[in-house]
Amino acid sequence: ADKTVLKMMNEMGLRCGIRRGAGRRGYSSYRGAVGETFENVLGRDFRADGPWQKMGTDVTEFRLSFGRAYLAPVYDFGSKEIVAWSVSESPDLAQQEEMLSMLMAAKPDGARPILHSDMGWQYQHGLYVSALRANGFTQSMSRKGDCLDNGATEQVFGHLKDEFFRGRDWDDFEAFKADLEAYIRHWNHVRRQVGLKGLTPVEFREQALQKAA
Repeated sequence: ADKTVLKMMNEMGLRCGIRRGAGRRGYSSYRGAVGETFENVLGRDFRADGPWQKMGTDVTEFRLSFGRAYLAPVYDFGSKEIVAWSVSESPDLAQQEEMLSMLMAAKPDGARPILHSDMGWQYQHGLYVSALRANGFTQSMSRKGDCLDNGATEQVFGHLKDEFFRGRDWDDFEAFKADLEAYIRHWNHVRRQVGLKGLTPVEFREQALQKAA
């Protein structure tokens, strides 16, 4: 059905303006080896049979009238769910602590996921590393300059900015944060995905965990 729609659009001279590739990220947390680094365990294999197996995280920047805001999410490659996040005016360690707190509260008992990131300073920091290690996570890191190594998470940022952010502005941080978090809840609970056979990420995760129980 999707291919039929695309064919009809092409015949009618219509183009989809949703997905665009350029100008997506302005923030980089790379500062070299400033803490503990890890091998790229995933090796660009983002496929996962179910939830809480392989995940990705990163920080993306939004430039707005009031200044800048930053989103630090954790994305589950299996369920396509944004399982934890923090929206902040500063991409600092406090943002990572808030995200980690939400992540650990959501993690099912016995889950031992791989969490992939770039080599940003946050992900090398002792607090971040020890929190993941203590809770059964395996860290995986992209190499500097290999943006495809974190492609699955970057793709989510692309959808989010195209569907939620592009062409909009906010006058204050709290209003932006409320709307962004509402969109994330929409992504998780309402937005049905072809790759999940028409389920929402939360529906897919709940069904998968019930089958595994």
